[in-house]
Formats: sequence, C-alpha cells, structure tokens
Amino acid sequence: MSTEIEPIKDPGLPAHIHRRADEDEKYAKRAERQVAILFMLSAFGTLLLIVSYIFIPGDKFIFVPILGSTNAAQLFLGLGMAMALFFIGAGAIHWAKNLMPDNEMVAERHEFRSSDEDREEFVKTVKAGAGAAGLGRRPLIKRTLGVALGLSGLTPLLLLRDLGPLPKEDLQKTSWKAGTRLVTDPGNRPILASDLEVGAVAQTLPELAAGEERTLNDIGKDAVLLIRLRPEDFNLDAERLSWTHEGIIAFSKICSHMGCAVALYEQQTKHLLCPCHQSTFDVTRAAKVIFGPAARPLPQLAITVDADGYLVAKAPFSEPVGPSFWERSS
Repeated sequence: MSTEIEPIKDPGLPAHIHRRADEDEKYAKRAERQVAILFMLSAFGTLLLIVSYIFIPGDKFIFVPILGSTNAAQLFLGLGMAMALFFIGAGAIHWAKNLMPDNEMVAERHEFRSSDEDREEFVKTVKAGAGAAGLGRRPLIKRTLGVALGLSGLTPLLLLRDLGPLPKEDLQKTSWKAGTRLVTDPGNRPILASDLEVGAVAQTLPELAAGEERTLNDIGKDAVLLIRLRPEDFNLDAERLSWTHEGIIAFSKICSHMGCAVALYEQQTKHLLCPCHQSTFDVTRAAKVIFGPAARPLPQLAITVDADGYLVAKAPFSEPVGPSFWERSS
C-alpha cells in the first residue's frame, strides 16, 4: 500500500451559470429599477435625517410601541442615518449581483511584476470593465446613485453645525434666580434643610411656576448637587461660606471639563468625582480641582432658606456652568 500523498488535482473552474439578467433584458430592466429604488430610499433616509436635525425640537417625546416614550429627534435621526447607509449598501450589492459583469477569469502565476504589455492590457481591461459595469448604459442607476451619494455627503456638513455658534448665551443663563426653591429630581418636592443629614447628597432642579414645563436644554444646565457637611469641615473664604446654609453647599452638577454629570461623592474624603475623565473636586474648598483634566472648580450656587424653611437660591450662578469655551467670562 503506497504511503505517498498524491497531489491535489486542479478541479478547474465550475461551469459558468448565466444569471437571468444576462439573458433576459426585461428582467435586467426590472433589476435596474430595483437598484434605483434602493438608492432613492437611501436619499430619503438622508433627507429624513436633515429634517429631523433641523425641525424636530430636541425636547419633543413621542410614544412608540415596544420602545415606550422616546425622544423624537433622536429616533428619526437614527432611522434616517440607518436608512441612508443600509439602502445605499443594499443597492450597490443588488447592482453587483445582478447587473455587473459576471465572467470568471484565470490568470496563471508568474513573476510579481507584470510585463509592460500586460500592464497596458490591464489598463485597457479596467477601462472596458468600467464601461461594462453599466453606468453608461444604465443612466437611471447613475442618476439615482448620484442623488444618494450627493445627499449622504451633506450629513457630515450638517452635523458640523454642532461646533457653533458659541454657547455663550446658553451657558451663562440658567433658570436659577433669587428666591427660586430647590426641588428634588425626580419628584419636584421642595427641600427643607432638615431633610439632609450630614454626608447626604441630593440632586435638585429649580422649582417651576405653575404651567411651565422643563426642557432638555434647561435640565442639562440647571442640575445642582446639594451636599451637607459639618460647618467646621469647610475651608472657605467669608464670601463662599455665606453661600452655604448650616453646612449645606450647592454646586452645578455639570463638569467644568467636558460637561459630563458629576455624580460620584466620597463621604470619607469629601470629594466629588466626574465618571467620564476622573476629574476630582474638593467639596470643602468650594469644589477646587485636585485631580484630572478639569481646569476650573464647579460653579457654586448661593443658597439660603425662605420663610417656610425651604432651601432657595440667593442669586443666579455667578459664572457660566459647564465646560470652557471661547469668550467665556472668567
């Protein structure tokens, strides 16, 4: 019995199977229309993204089965982008599988560098292949592909809008003003000084007048953290100390680095931490930065109590909240 391993025989190419579109021009025209429809659906997705970005308010919510209450702008932005990318890909695949050339070719191995004659032949083949791909003979595909690609190119240009204008007015103005009560978030319940024990932390928002509704823009700027320490734990100047009440101090929850929510409090060290980039703020020293990339302390909100004993703001924030930006007042 021979133990030699026989070399694998070259099976060669299987018999070429012609596609229906290769033999039936009517079917090819139908495939062409299908590709065009897919490209137009991609263009519609891009238009949906643009319309959603510009015209749907960022604080509008709608009810969607399964998803429940959903932010409308985010929902349609996602749907538009998904449609734009999916259908342009599906159209290209359908075009390649049914209409582009489908001929198998065999090239025997040879030295890596082709001869000059082969190179010239390759250039001719590429040019011929580009013509055979059907762009010249199928203007419907060419036009709809141009529409889909052209509109999809607008998406990054549109999103550049988020780089401006400067957020000066938005960040310098919040809903806090003198006499505004601090209310729990969630719950909108006014807070008594006695509600907070030493070491307690509470997230608060400004109380709204009857009939008013919060917007996402305001929630993103107005969130405030209340922390209660022993008065002797503070290391503050006289002005900053006057902004506290019986050991209760209030800071903007929006990190001064990149605008993340500062949500972690260490009772032992009395430090606030931002979970995004680990900026650390010392509560006893008016949220002074002691670690991380943040360059400024968290803005402090001056607080007191009203006639009923509820915590209220003494005045608006004395500086803009959130991350730094050009033309920001110091």
